[in-house]
Amino acid sequence: MFVLDQHGHPLDPCHPVRARRLLAAGRAVVHRHTPFVIRLRDRAAADSTVQGVQVGIDPGSHHTGIAVFTERDANRTGLYSIQLDHRGRQIRDKLTARAHYRRGRRSRNLRYRPPRFSNRTKPDGWLAPSLKHRVDTTMSWVSRLTRWAPVTAVQVERVAFDNHALSAGQPLEGVAYQQGTLAGYEVREYLLATWGRACAYCGALDVPLNIDHIHPRSRGGSDRISNLAVACIPCNQAKNSTLVEEFLKARPALLAKILRQVKAPLRDAAAVNATRWALWRALTVTGLPVVTASGGRTKWNRSRTGAMKSHTLDALHVGELDTVTTWPRVVLVVKATGRGTYARTRADKYGFPRLALPRTKNIRGFQTGDLVRAVVPTGKKAGTHTGRVAVRSTGSFNIRTRHDLVQGINHRYVRLLQRADGYAYTTHPEARHRAAFPPGPEEPDIHAGGS
Repeated sequence: MFVLDQHGHPLDPCHPVRARRLLAAGRAVVHRHTPFVIRLRDRAAADSTVQGVQVGIDPGSHHTGIAVFTERDANRTGLYSIQLDHRGRQIRDKLTARAHYRRGRRSRNLRYRPPRFSNRTKPDGWLAPSLKHRVDTTMSWVSRLTRWAPVTAVQVERVAFDNHALSAGQPLEGVAYQQGTLAGYEVREYLLATWGRACAYCGALDVPLNIDHIHPRSRGGSDRISNLAVACIPCNQAKNSTLVEEFLKARPALLAKILRQVKAPLRDAAAVNATRWALWRALTVTGLPVVTASGGRTKWNRSRTGAMKSHTLDALHVGELDTVTTWPRVVLVVKATGRGTYARTRADKYGFPRLALPRTKNIRGFQTGDLVRAVVPTGKKAGTHTGRVAVRSTGSFNIRTRHDLVQGINHRYVRLLQRADGYAYTTHPEARHRAAFPPGPEEPDIHAGGS
């Protein structure tokens, strides 16, 4: 748990048991509900010895893993894990819909509206809103962690997918991907993510996977990324040098799916490439030491420590380390939901307003998205309900709990726990350890091989 002193300055995090004891003894108060932060009432930072923590970041196109850990003699101990879910695709779809509405209104038999994009220029370093969102949300959580914990350094995985090498099969710098201990890890990690860490032919999970050439090399197939898939050992051996059209002749739907998958664009790789330098520059502005490492080293570290594949464990294994002693059992999943919209109308399919929304977002002291607790004494909804609230002008609110949606709760029974901050919070168990359990569906083994 994160701990602040009596003046709001961060101290070293403590165990949840110790936090409960401090709260029960009256020595601390709850500063924030999610993530849980306590503030001591009888101690200042000057009276404490603060060792400090580090933050590891594993940036991605859809999810970003964040880990808070301590490091001594290259041995890391994970303290807190956060999985940040981005909404870049939603932003892209919203902007595309808005552009279609505008073009549609200009092209109809209405007054002429000249296009506005002709007289606009983009500044240097400009990023599309869907890409800038990834950088802004990551930096927002780094800033929050520096307020709740004594962060001394940031270690970030600066992923660099070589789109030319992935699409053409030839690296830009000679044999750069064929030398060293980390050779091939970037390509293998990309294939695992692309094929969902399952066999492309039978969908098997929790099994060792080989790299398979869809069009066999013995028949002129290339090593380019569009000709590679992951396959379990039985499927790889059964396919051998057979053409994929012959191997899947009895399953035309699966054949069409695989051929469609290999032609998928490198959109996610391009998004990571476009934001990696912007994220690094934003981190350096914080004044904290920033250490960068490749994604290949992260995977290599996980293979040595026996950790499963997850976004948060990747963040814990960024950079140089000897071993990881332990990591949190629970991951806080933070989903970016936004803070609402400025639009006070809803548009029909032609882009014209069809209804009006309330002119104020605050109803009876609450806003949609606030974390609340409702204690209903009687009736069909009697009980305690904790979750996110959706406000209504009538004063009858809906609360989305962890299990279901409770509708029609009077505002008099509702108490505020935490104001809406643009994120929704859930938790899930962390990935298991490979040494104690067999490989699970989140991270199968992968070996070089194939037809």
